[in-house]
Amino acid sequence: MDKPTIQYVVEEAVAAGIEDIVIITGRGKRAIEDHFDVSFELEYNLRNKGKFDELKEIQHISDMLTICYVRQKQPLGLGHAILTARDIIGEEPFAVLLGDDIIYSKSPCIKQLIEVYDRYNCSVVAVRRVDKKEIQSYGVIDSKEVEPRIYRVLDMVEKPAPEEAPSNLAIMGRYILTPQIFDMLATVKPDQRGEIQLTDGLKALLEKQVVYGYEFEGVRYDTGNKLGFLIATIEFALRKKDLGDDFREYLQSLDLTHSWVEPQP
Repeated sequence: MDKPTIQYVVEEAVAAGIEDIVIITGRGKRAIEDHFDVSFELEYNLRNKGKFDELKEIQHISDMLTICYVRQKQPLGLGHAILTARDIIGEEPFAVLLGDDIIYSKSPCIKQLIEVYDRYNCSVVAVRRVDKKEIQSYGVIDSKEVEPRIYRVLDMVEKPAPEEAPSNLAIMGRYILTPQIFDMLATVKPDQRGEIQLTDGLKALLEKQVVYGYEFEGVRYDTGNKLGFLIATIEFALRKKDLGDDFREYLQSLDLTHSWVEPQP
């Protein structure tokens, strides 16, 4: 990929019509803020060199939307990270997009969830079916299908053993949440690692509000692990108009019968 994963997530939000974004950061992640800021020196050099396409791309990054940043001072779980943005978000429904999840789709994944929210006026979580052997890496829903691809959530289980999973519908990194989730997250008990889990907050919310799961259309890449990142890099490169054909030809030329590739002289 020719841009950081966080930019793909931000561009998905922009394509869905979202205008204001809060990015939860931590210590050592100042580069994220710099990436979306105006880069005077780089813009000056690109303009002087006549690289106007590159200049337009750089300016597009800083002009996309309004971004503010909140520090999560300790890594105390996704639920805790969302709580840190409570004062900024206020009493409005909001979207959550996890930076490690990149979703390639015709319609932005978060826009698909917004459309479900607009129909039901309830929190919505993105789900997809996963192999049972992978189920223990995800939050999993027990549910009842109410429309094609739309499920009323009856219960949620965080990282169950395969034999204990209520279904194979796993929660992915996209959510539309009502502001009542903040009260739930503020009162749920931390898990054994001392972290506040969003799944636990959603389970508590289920006692007061309906929550839906939506089996989104698109391909999801988990860039939080090495293999997922490599797969995403290759598949996004193959889709690029200025690179895809040459890259595909290169891949087809490789001798994959060996576990390594001899460098060309």
